[in-house]
This record gives sequence, C-alpha cells and structure tokens, in this order.
Amino acid sequence: MSLIKFALTGIAGAAAGFAAGIMLAPRSGAESRAMASDAVNDAWDSAIDTYERGQQAISERFSPEATDEATDELRAKVDLARERMDQLRDSLTNVAEEAVAEEAAVEKAADEVEEVVVEAETEVAEEVVEAEESDAE
Repeated sequence: MSLIKFALTGIAGAAAGFAAGIMLAPRSGAESRAMASDAVNDAWDSAIDTYERGQQAISERFSPEATDEATDELRAKVDLARERMDQLRDSLTNVAEEAVAEEAAVEKAADEVEEVVVEAETEVAEEVVEAEESDAE
C-alpha cells in the first residue's frame, strides 16, 4: 500500500511541476514569434543603414573623374553587398521560422506528456481502489 501511495505522490508531483512550468512560462508562443520577427526586422534595418552609409562614403570619396574601371569595381562590390544582405535576411527569416516550428513541436509534446500523466494517474487511482477493495474483503 505504501508503494502505491509513493507512486501516486510522484505522479501528482510531476503533474504539478509540469502544470507550474506551463503556467509560469516567461512568454507565450505568439510573443516568442513576435520577438523573432522583431529581431529579423532590426537586423534587416541595420543592414540597410550600413549599406546606405557605405554608399554615401563611396560617393563622397570618389569624384566624378573616377575611371570606368573603378566605377565598375565599386558597382560590383555594391551588388555583392546587396546579395549578402539578402542572404542575411533570408537566413534570419529561416531561423525565425524554425524557432516557431520548434516551439509548436514543444507545445505538442507537452500536451502529449500531460495526456500520458493523466492516463497514468487514472490507472494508478483505479489500482488503488481495487487494492483497497481487495483489502476490505
């Protein structure tokens, strides 16, 4: 009988801990997705600002007398910078999407664990009742 009480207490403690963890989580899934989106937008804005400052510095440094070769080289570098910025934006977007997918998977797993705990508690409670009935007989 004490083993059954010990098992019930352990299961009840695990369920209470799980419930407390869910209830006291620092932010919801929507907030986490919003944070990831804000981070991507901030990084994108920062990259655009850096690009514009670089473009202005280049235009101030080189006079209209610059040769066609130098101009072509600068255009190639600017195009390369644009490509890198696009790659950065895409990778940040992918990271944000993966984070959202992982969060959904964690929430699904938590729901499944909760179902298993409830089923286990029910089974143990039934066994306790059966054991008490058999002890009473």
